[in-house]
This record gives sequence, structure tokens and C-alpha cells, in this order.
Amino acid sequence: MWGLLLVGAIVGYMLGYHFGIGNQSLKYGDTGFPKNCRALISDNLSGFALGKYTAEEALYSIDRNCGPGGYIWNER
Repeated sequence: MWGLLLVGAIVGYMLGYHFGIGNQSLKYGDTGFPKNCRALISDNLSGFALGKYTAEEALYSIDRNCGPGGYIWNER
């Protein structure tokens, strides 16, 4: 019983790791634009700190791309 549960947990972990959405590190596309939410949020925060974006612009970008219906959730 415990062995079957352990095997199921390991298989589930490996499937999630292999097919999961990759936000573990910053990823950028060929054009240089952020490809995942971690990179997008980092760019928006640094852009706000440098005065490149207002707080409203940065938050709108984060919400549009990484919010509940965000455009880049399925990117890897």
C-alpha cells in the first residue's frame, strides 16, 4: 500500500516537473522580450525603479500577462 503511494507520488512529481510551466528562472524569447512571468515581473519592477514605467503601467502589464487569464502562462 505505502509502496504504491510512494510510486504514485514520484510519478506525479516527475510528470509535473517535465510538463509543468517553467517559472523557475528568467526566460526571454528570441526578440529579447520576457517569455515567462518571472522575467516579466522582474522587468516591470526594474523599469518602475528606473522611472521607465509608472506604477500603473507596470501593474497593468503584470495583470495582463500574468494575471488569472494572462497571456504568457502557457509559455515555457
